[in-house]
Amino acid sequence: MTAAAADVLADRATRAVLDSIRHVVRTLREASRRSEAAVGVSAAQLFVLQRLAGARALSVNELAARTLTHQSSVSVVVSKLARRGLVTRARADDDARRVEVALTPAGRGLLERAPAAAQDRLIAALALLGRPARTRLAADLGALVAAMGAGDGHAPMFFETATSHRKGSPRVHPRSSRPLPP
Repeated sequence: MTAAAADVLADRATRAVLDSIRHVVRTLREASRRSEAAVGVSAAQLFVLQRLAGARALSVNELAARTLTHQSSVSVVVSKLARRGLVTRARADDDARRVEVALTPAGRGLLERAPAAAQDRLIAALALLGRPARTRLAADLGALVAAMGAGDGHAPMFFETATSHRKGSPRVHPRSSRPLPP
């Protein structure tokens, strides 16, 4: 073990960082499990449904902005919701290139029974930090992700599997470690 590695392991801040990340991940994971148990959708799917509530039909880009994710990430979730009949996707009347997403009556009914989205707690907590602290946190987390070599591509929504993969990397079944066929 190098001296730098030993220093990091002995630093109380290292444990505090790991503990904080564990708390955030646990909170989000538990919320996702509660959401699945209560209404049968993941926390990411619930977050998207809640962002559609009370809104006119939204484009995928508008929905991505409301969920603070990339268009490709929210598109994966919207596809799952559409297959379940909870949202509809249709071409916009004024621009056939734009796809608009809207809640169905089944989606509205599900929201009436649904718990609050955990992402809303996270966003509210970030708001309490204030802009300067959020800016520092974003820079520090970005540096951490880069140092881990984990920042390639767009991040999927919490606890949703990404559909894209790097060339040469085997795709893996989301509920097992078995590779998927190409």
